Amino acid sequence: MQQEQEKRSDSASTQITMNLGEWSMLLLLSLVWGGSFFFVGVAIKELPAMSVVAFRVSLAALVLVAVVHLKGNRLPADPGIWAGFLMMGLINNILPFSCIAWGQQFIESSLAAVLNAATPVFGVVFAHLLTQTEKLTGKRAAGVVCSWCGVAVIMGVDTLAGNRLQVLGQLSVLSAGVLYALAAIYGKRFKALSPLVVSAGMLLSSSVIMVPLAIVVEPVTLSLPSLPTLSALVGLAVISTAFAYLLYFRILATAGATNILLVTFLIPVSATVLGVAFLGESLTRVDFIGMAGIALGLMLIDGRLLKKRAKVTV
Repeated sequence: MQQEQEKRSDSASTQITMNLGEWSMLLLLSLVWGGSFFFVGVAIKELPAMSVVAFRVSLAALVLVAVVHLKGNRLPADPGIWAGFLMMGLINNILPFSCIAWGQQFIESSLAAVLNAATPVFGVVFAHLLTQTEKLTGKRAAGVVCSWCGVAVIMGVDTLAGNRLQVLGQLSVLSAGVLYALAAIYGKRFKALSPLVVSAGMLLSSSVIMVPLAIVVEPVTLSLPSLPTLSALVGLAVISTAFAYLLYFRILATAGATNILLVTFLIPVSATVLGVAFLGESLTRVDFIGMAGIALGLMLIDGRLLKKRAKVTV
């Protein structure tokens, strides 16, 4: 009975029309998540990648654990659940955050956001391969091909030009998308738990691994980072991680899972605006062509815009 209710709820969520408040929250979320690439772009100029990630997950974990207790919830005591949190933290925080931070040493934050927008493409492919209920349709398959053509256009120019470090940076950011897609599938096992509790447990587990690892692997400096770098680190952890999770689950509860996927289209826009305005970045014509290919592919995968156009035509 409970499973049937969940299925009906999921089905109903696809029919929800967002109001002005929910659209505002969605736009805010796109700015918050797009800002993560901006914050990393600032911090990575002064600090090594692992230190940036360690600070991000540890401070965000403290914020979310505090919110959990303020709401009267408790973190689970079951070691099996914490083992799941640890795995989730590895594939949803530690590895992808590190891939993005490392990759942004060689590519601009706006381009990193564009490449990371391909995450739903990986999600569709993995869902087809690893689940029995989410198989590829013709339109989704076309969307995957179209998006990959966009990625190939972006990376192809740098490859032909011999910019090896830029290509490695792009591949590193794309690897983060692969990990996020796998995490989305793995995370379905936590349906019985509060999303806030899962997020706090995941980030806390990530901190336990990432902080000692950064101390051991990267050289320790006694000098404090500059004020812009410290501000970027706090923004990355508090705004683009902890607050982003709270906002994400708020939208998810009211607007549904299908509508929240629209943030994928908006993140590259906000990241590009921030990169151009504050970091002096610029995208080339080829980058915009590739972005258009990825966006068209995501539209085919999502399907809603095509459905609306078909209704108008009829």
